[in-house]
Amino acid sequence: MSTPNPGPLCLLRLSALGDVTHVLPVVHSLQAHWPGRALHWVIGKLEHKLVGALPGVRFHVYDKRGGRAARRQLTREVAEALHGGRFDDLLLMQLSLRANLLSRALPARARWGYDRARAKEGHGLFINRRIPAHPDGHVAQTLMRFATALGATPRWDWSLPEAPADAQWAREAAPGDAPYVVISPCSSHERRNWHVEGYAQLADHLASQHGLRVLLCGGPSALEREVAAAIAARMRQPSLNLVGQDTLPQFLALLRRARLLVSPDSGPAHFGTVAGIPVLGLYAATDPQRSGPFHWRDYAANAYPEAARRYRGREAGELRWGHKIEEAGVMDLLQPQAVIAAADRLLADTAA
Repeated sequence: MSTPNPGPLCLLRLSALGDVTHVLPVVHSLQAHWPGRALHWVIGKLEHKLVGALPGVRFHVYDKRGGRAARRQLTREVAEALHGGRFDDLLLMQLSLRANLLSRALPARARWGYDRARAKEGHGLFINRRIPAHPDGHVAQTLMRFATALGATPRWDWSLPEAPADAQWAREAAPGDAPYVVISPCSSHERRNWHVEGYAQLADHLASQHGLRVLLCGGPSALEREVAAAIAARMRQPSLNLVGQDTLPQFLALLRRARLLVSPDSGPAHFGTVAGIPVLGLYAATDPQRSGPFHWRDYAANAYPEAARRYRGREAGELRWGHKIEEAGVMDLLQPQAVIAAADRLLADTAA
């Protein structure tokens, strides 16, 4: 049941792409709780391209490279939107000094932030309310605490509307009805990336044993182009290389029609959650229970426990929650046969 609408509410979450997707269930939960409440979101430029079609939200796009001019522009825009007033609630959902300082441009009665255990970068100086402390969990579960602190019931809904033009692009990029797997092999953190030989072996297995067409996807960077070309060159089966050819909404449209997504710890791993498809995450540098694809964490090819023992001399459960093991060669701990076995299990458990 919805409750009477208080004044306007603002979410401050600039980045990154994967974490921005985890804000979607928060928005849906708040909208269900207060269907008519004015909801604003201060967000980064790139991230807005991904979630900007979300209905019922007034976005304030902030250029993180824009310096003082961008901050002044945000201040003016918010003042105009509020007619000189203030937000009833501000959800400061990002733990960074930039976000903390930027929050000063957003007048608010209640300024919600993280619990003391998670706060950093002087976070406590910029808030006057805290979400409740809670046992360690997934990033999305932590973000949902902002909604529940305001009284909303969690709705684990990642939905975004799809534009017809994006759907048409996806149909033309991967024509036909044969099922396909999307492999997005690169993270922005190179030490989270698996090796080309492993991807090629996995792709050949998915093509020959599961009858899946192989689509290689990613951004336009030189690294992503090189990695995709190298995977295709090492494969025995054919593949379709779409790296650098799509927009973020087009990539989501492509995923919505896929049988499976394969990705390391990166934004695309969470796009699969938005698209509603199975995701095989590849993890060793980070813990999939914290940052893996939300619905498919237990299916991840996971060498994080072995990495903890080898590089830290401890069991994974003894490390600080969220600890990263971004050491050279850590992803080599993922053996191709173990990844293939994880893919087989995921496909078997999600068969129609």
